[in-house]
Amino acid sequence: MPAIDLAFARANFPSLRDDAILLDNAGGSQVLERVADRVRDYLLSETVQLGASYAASRQSGAAVDTGRASIATLVNAARPEEIVMGATATQLFDQLARALSKNWRPGDEVIVTNFDHEANIGPWRNLEAQGIVIREWRMPTGADIPDLSDLEALLSDKTRLVAFTHVSNIFGSIMPVREITDTIHAYGALACVDGVAFAPHRAVDVQALGADFYGFSLYKVYGPHHAALYGRYDALRDHAANINHYFYGEERVPNKLEPGNPNYELAYGCVGIIDYLEEFALKHGVNATGRPAIEAAFDIMADHEADLSERLLSFLRSRNDLEVIGTASAHRERRVPTISFIHKGRSSESLVRKVDQSGIGIRFGDFHSKRLVNAIGTGMPDGVIRVSAVHYNTLSEMDRLIDALKAALDTTD
Repeated sequence: MPAIDLAFARANFPSLRDDAILLDNAGGSQVLERVADRVRDYLLSETVQLGASYAASRQSGAAVDTGRASIATLVNAARPEEIVMGATATQLFDQLARALSKNWRPGDEVIVTNFDHEANIGPWRNLEAQGIVIREWRMPTGADIPDLSDLEALLSDKTRLVAFTHVSNIFGSIMPVREITDTIHAYGALACVDGVAFAPHRAVDVQALGADFYGFSLYKVYGPHHAALYGRYDALRDHAANINHYFYGEERVPNKLEPGNPNYELAYGCVGIIDYLEEFALKHGVNATGRPAIEAAFDIMADHEADLSERLLSFLRSRNDLEVIGTASAHRERRVPTISFIHKGRSSESLVRKVDQSGIGIRFGDFHSKRLVNAIGTGMPDGVIRVSAVHYNTLSEMDRLIDALKAALDTTD
C-alpha cells in the first residue's frame, strides 16, 4: 500500500492545526471540516419537520435519507433501512435491549461478557428484572482474546442473544467475530456486536462479520456526536418490537426503534465521512467510490496505524517497570492502536498528569470497561494508562509522547 499522505489527512481536521497532540481518540476522534460544513448547511438552509408534502420538507427528508444511506455504505449494510440512528451507542444498545425483550419470556437467556464496554453489558443485565437469565462469558486470566469453547459451554436452546465486542477498548485486540457469530447462530441465537473501538480503524463489513446487530459511535469515526446501530432487516422487523409511539407498526423499520426521531443535521453531516474516505482513496491512487474507496482508505490507514503502535509498544517492551495490558504485538491483524499499560509501582493518574504538562492528551481510568479492568487485577485503583491513536497521528507525535513518558518516569511523585 502507498505511504499515507499525512499532510492531506491532517488538513481535513482543523483542530489539528495547533501544537496540541491528541492521543485520546478512543474517547472521540477529531471532526472532519466537511462534516461540520454539512451540519451547518443543513441547519442554515431549510430546517423543517420531515414527512410533509411541501418542497422544503421533501428536501430535508432527502438530506436525512442521504445521511442514513451513507452510514449504510460505511458498514456495508444491505439497505439503508438497516441503520437505526441515535445519540450514542450506549443509548442505541439500551433501545435494542428494550425492543428485543418485549418478545422474550422469563427463563430466556442472554450471554454478556466481562470484557466489553458497559454499553453492551448493562442494558442486557437490566433485563434480569423481567426474568431474563444472564450468563457471563469471561476472558481467561492473562488472555486478551476469549476462548470460544467457554462460550459454547454457555450456549443452549434457551439463548436468545450474545453481546460481545469487536475490539476491547482496553486491550485493543481484534476479536474473531465471524467465528463467534457462526457459533452463536448454530444455536439459533442472535449476535450483538459493539464495534465502537473497531470502526475508526478498519472498514466495517457487517455482512462478512455475520452480525445481526452492530453498534458504533460516529463521533469516533471522524463524524458528529451521533451513533448508529446496524440491524439485519429481518431481525429488526421480526425480533425487535416497536418502542416508538403506539401507532408505529411493527413493519416500520427502522423508525420503530427511533423514538422522537434521529438528529437530522447530524445524520446529514455523516455524508462528509464518506466524502473524505473517497477523496483519501483517490489521493492515494485509488480511483473508486463507495465501498471500494472505503476499504482502500482504511487499508492504507491500517498500515500507518501499525507503525504508530509499534513505535510506542517497542518503548513499552523495553522497560521493565512498565506492563502492556493485552498483546504487545503491533500487527494490524492483531490489534488497533489503542494501547493500555501500567507502571508496576506508580499510579496511573500520577504519570498521566505529568504527561499533561507536555501538552499531550492521553488518559487514565477504566474507560467504562470497569468489569474488565477489575478482572485484570492491575493493583492500580486509578485504572490503566491508555494511548489511542488514529490515522492522522504522526510518528513524531508518538516520539514526543515517549519523551514525555521518559521524563515523567525519571521524576518522583
